[in-house]
Amino acid sequence: MRIFDPHIHMTSRTTDDYQAMYASGVRAVVEPAFWLGQPRTSPASFFDYFDSLLGWEPFRAAQYGIAHHCTIALNPKEANDPRCTPVLAALPRYLVKDNVVAVGEIGYDSMTPAEDTALAAQLQLAADHELPALVHTPHRDKLAGLRRTIDVVRESPLPLERVLIDHLNETTVKEAKDSGCWLGFSVYPDTKMDEERMIAILRAVGPEKVLVNSAADWGKSDPLKTRKVADAMLAAGYDEDDVDLVLWRNPVAFYGLSGRLVLDVAGTEATHEGNSILRGGA
Repeated sequence: MRIFDPHIHMTSRTTDDYQAMYASGVRAVVEPAFWLGQPRTSPASFFDYFDSLLGWEPFRAAQYGIAHHCTIALNPKEANDPRCTPVLAALPRYLVKDNVVAVGEIGYDSMTPAEDTALAAQLQLAADHELPALVHTPHRDKLAGLRRTIDVVRESPLPLERVLIDHLNETTVKEAKDSGCWLGFSVYPDTKMDEERMIAILRAVGPEKVLVNSAADWGKSDPLKTRKVADAMLAAGYDEDDVDLVLWRNPVAFYGLSGRLVLDVAGTEATHEGNSILRGGA
């Protein structure tokens, strides 16, 4: 079984997680730029973070046989902080990097005017750089947030079919599907979807253009949730081709829209900029 986790924050995870993910079938991941929990106080902290997504994290993943790509953006929560908004002007120099396969996470957190501005600006950047976009739907007022998101996308130069709307659930999936966007579901303990709910949604809408992710981060989360969904699909009567479509071919097709997706894990050097993954190593 091959698995592609299309939304996971490996910066927050350990090398043991990479090892366990590989053993469960994960061969590729996309790590979206996101909020770190601790508010950033200047654009410079974003730039160091973006650099780590482009350099150190792919190096670390490759040690465990996993291809790592990222998406780059000013996230919705921090779009409200005027200390952070100058990041928008610097994004073009990151969006040209080969390892960047989408603009994201963008979208809404509290649905403020500042978030409107950041979302519209970054959809324009996605169109300018011929990249797809990964959109975060808010944790509160999800249906209102989805509708507002779709309206803003329709007003942008980026086609709906180049947008992945993430963190969907039972209240938002129908309108998201009707829009023509790709459909993302986070299977995450307590606060998002679980395996049984995911199976029910697959029965309702089918597996086409559906992506399932773990969204594993610094919170209570599980980087093996993609494999658990795959096992749940098989137990529910789906065949291996259905599993491969949802857990591999769909994320490959979406992020392949960037023209930059490379799934072969090349041999890596012993160190990245002089640093190994071994504590006390060279």
